[in-house]
Amino acid sequence: MQVLFATSEVAPLIKTGGLADVSAALTAALHGMGVDIRILLPGYPQVLKALPHLYVATKISMQPGFPAARLLTGSLPNGVPLLVIECAELYERGGGAYQDENGLDWPDNALRFGLLSKIAALLSCADTPLNWKPDIVHCNDWQTGLTPAYLHFSDGAAPCVMTVHNLAFQGIFPSHMVAELGLPAESYQPDGVEFYDNLSFMKAGLYYADHITTVSPSYAKEIQTDALGFGLQGLLTYRREDLTGILNGIDTTEWNPATDPDLVETYDIKNMRGKSANKRELQKRMGLHIDPDLPLFGLVGRFTHQKGVDLVLEIAPQLIALPAQLILLGNGEVEMQRAALALSHHYSGQISAYVGFDEPLSHLIEAGADIFLMPSRFEPCGLNQMYSQRYGTPPLVYATGGLIDTVLDYNADSLEQGLASGFVLHSMDTTSLLATARRAAMVYHDKKTWRALQRNCMVKDFGWDQSATAYHDIYTRLMR
Repeated sequence: MQVLFATSEVAPLIKTGGLADVSAALTAALHGMGVDIRILLPGYPQVLKALPHLYVATKISMQPGFPAARLLTGSLPNGVPLLVIECAELYERGGGAYQDENGLDWPDNALRFGLLSKIAALLSCADTPLNWKPDIVHCNDWQTGLTPAYLHFSDGAAPCVMTVHNLAFQGIFPSHMVAELGLPAESYQPDGVEFYDNLSFMKAGLYYADHITTVSPSYAKEIQTDALGFGLQGLLTYRREDLTGILNGIDTTEWNPATDPDLVETYDIKNMRGKSANKRELQKRMGLHIDPDLPLFGLVGRFTHQKGVDLVLEIAPQLIALPAQLILLGNGEVEMQRAALALSHHYSGQISAYVGFDEPLSHLIEAGADIFLMPSRFEPCGLNQMYSQRYGTPPLVYATGGLIDTVLDYNADSLEQGLASGFVLHSMDTTSLLATARRAAMVYHDKKTWRALQRNCMVKDFGWDQSATAYHDIYTRLMR
């Protein structure tokens, strides 16, 4: 089986969120199953710098409107083959994958990811310039959403799978881009790429793909509702027979408390002493009072409304009065960043905030915190709640998407059955969040119960094998 996996980011080369982790881990799992899978990725400066030994596979001259490009080949550190689009005009610039240094979307994003989609389609149809043609092309989020549309109007096209990682981001551009991107005029209609008088990359993928997947079973249901469908719920409900929710896994090699090099002391389910050492180091490094008895709440993620960080910041003074401590790591909305730093300054020794991205620190927080905060208003899958469970740090989550698929609320019965693995709130407001945090803190002080809860978390299997098998089954059905 030959599969082209088209994505806009992949760890460790370029990462803005969970898509990068999934792109690396899922492809590695499929590669390990014997699938001839190749990742297609834009040649951002970070990618070219990290992979200096890429070699040219072919030159690609697209239709007018697209700049010329070259296709480079190499592999990820994990051995998965890689195809990199070298196009200095579109990709080799400062800033990030989607935004400039000031956090503003690149004005030519339609062209940048139109080219990614177009080349993915070219490699997957009869006109491919390579001597390798995939049996399946797997697209991810809006950045590759035009691929199924291009394939629909091509000869000898491979079947296409479209995975929705977050429906809130849809790649919406002015209608004149339809012609500039080389899409036929007939595609611009309600039964096509048109979305409220604009071009939608996401809708294009959802309409033309042969099969749609999302990153958790619950999210597959939620995006068919008005609350979380973001205007596409009608189309998704119409296509529900071609829609499958497959829970993401995590990289259990990178996220393993028994071998993690970012920890001051490793540990496992049989010997948890190292967790206490990491808590002490985390308190010391973040300027908190060294106190092994206080429950330490940790949060790692984007400072946005979606992630519920606004509620965490609002209850922070009451949270530490339980008593408890709080650590925040992430970046995002400027006002939330400022509020987090202000709390850190005002409640020195009790609250600590680091604005930015620090991968080693995120590992230390997963290990050193006692309770992991993740009260997202919606969460297609989420990875941190799985990381935290693997590290024996029960998460506190809102009942949505992948969070409810991976965390079972603590109570006496669920603990006795070996199922309880965290704390779930069912109302997104400060009262419920504080009450659930207080409940978690109370359980923390019952050491025997807490140890049983940690054990439940750490025995859960969040690896990719089962999910990769589910994708493989979908590929197989489409090939038939």
